[in-house]
Amino acid sequence: MRAFVFPGQGSQAVGMGAALAEASSHARAVFQEVDEALGQNLFRLMTDGPADDLTLTENAQPAIMANAIATLRVLEQEGGVRLSEKADFVAGHSLGEYTALCAAGAIDLATTARLLKLRGRAMQAAVPVGTGGMAALLGATIEQAEAIAAAAAEGEICTVANDNAPGQVVISGNAGAIERAAGLVKEHGVKRAMPLPVSAPFHCPLMQPAADAMEAALAEARIDAPFVPVFANVTAAPVTASDTIRRLLVEQVTGIVRWRESVLAMHAAGVTRFVELGGKVLVPMIKRITPDVDSISVVSMDEIEALLQKI
Repeated sequence: MRAFVFPGQGSQAVGMGAALAEASSHARAVFQEVDEALGQNLFRLMTDGPADDLTLTENAQPAIMANAIATLRVLEQEGGVRLSEKADFVAGHSLGEYTALCAAGAIDLATTARLLKLRGRAMQAAVPVGTGGMAALLGATIEQAEAIAAAAAEGEICTVANDNAPGQVVISGNAGAIERAAGLVKEHGVKRAMPLPVSAPFHCPLMQPAADAMEAALAEARIDAPFVPVFANVTAAPVTASDTIRRLLVEQVTGIVRWRESVLAMHAAGVTRFVELGGKVLVPMIKRITPDVDSISVVSMDEIEALLQKI
């Protein structure tokens, strides 16, 4: 069995998509459709920068999605690969869940782009800059991270945001609580806390204003049943019902990204090969979670051609 997975924020880089667009009209069509849906030249920002503007959450989220869907379109249109025939499951990390839903036919490309633009703006606006923070707890188990977050909270918000892989758990919350958590790692047997260069404390209760904005937007968006089950971040379980997808996307804004559990659940369901489209951030995590499975990242035309030989 095979799962196609899609990266989250942090996988953006100036130059992304340029070679793919030069090589394929199908990739160019994806970038053009996203530009038209957003009313901005996002593709030019992706290819030429500046990096600071591309890193803005409202730009990075639709850009990462567009790059992944362009990669998929090349596979489908030029390689003859049909996701409905080749994938048993799809999943994505945080914003990548929207990409997975788009790939599986639940949300059309233009709607996905607009939802992610709004999601990025709403997440950035939810908390004043400097109020919140995030940190990766290196060498921590999920249980250790939860204990550190609980001890550091002291009446503020401090929760686990991302359970990425063994030894890589991210916490999120008020800046003071994150700083206190960093001072507690040694006594909890954790190697160290690494502050993350993020503009807001994602995936924690401080994001509730963004969750409210997404609830309103998703209520108006057309969401169909995906033709491949999508593993949801907040449940680490497959979902196919449209109303459930809507609800879980809202919960995802403030909830934990249960990536480690999602990969383990897909593996337990029989997945023996993971294919990451549009990035190279998930495969290293997958190799740490399930070292016995085959996993491959696909970004360039050469990598697409290599995948076509194996799929």
